[in-house]
Amino acid sequence: MPSQTPLLPARYLLVPALAAAFALLSWTGTAAAQDKAPVGYVKNVKGTATVTTDGLVVQAQPGTPLHQGSALKTDAQSSMGVMFKDNTMMSFGPSTVLTVDEYLYEPGEGKLKLGARMGKGTLNYVSGVIAKLQPEAVTIKTPTGLIGVRGTQFLLKVSEE
Repeated sequence: MPSQTPLLPARYLLVPALAAAFALLSWTGTAAAQDKAPVGYVKNVKGTATVTTDGLVVQAQPGTPLHQGSALKTDAQSSMGVMFKDNTMMSFGPSTVLTVDEYLYEPGEGKLKLGARMGKGTLNYVSGVIAKLQPEAVTIKTPTGLIGVRGTQFLLKVSEE
């Protein structure tokens, strides 16, 4: 008479299935985080400033990460300084709004791009590696025009309409 192996109850199969699902979710979460690596960081803040990324608004403080798509905002009587991976520095005056639309920094592969959109306020810009290697890869859009960076430093003021 052949012996039959008893079947395990379903509850014993649940633990390995949950462990596999957790491992898969952890791996995809890590991959998503790698795709969203910071492009820069807040260096200093005076007063109140925020960084909004993917709909999440955080109070800016030194070390707050910046990502492609981040919207940076300073309140009245406030200022903020940021530095990007290529050492581009931007300092924002009171009531400034700027969005980092594009950022690509892979100098070994010749992939360089810094594109931003400024809605209002004041900006002191100091070029980093991207502007030095490929000046045409840096652009800042305003409500009335487009700035192409060809120098190493400039000041910009965008008034509200």
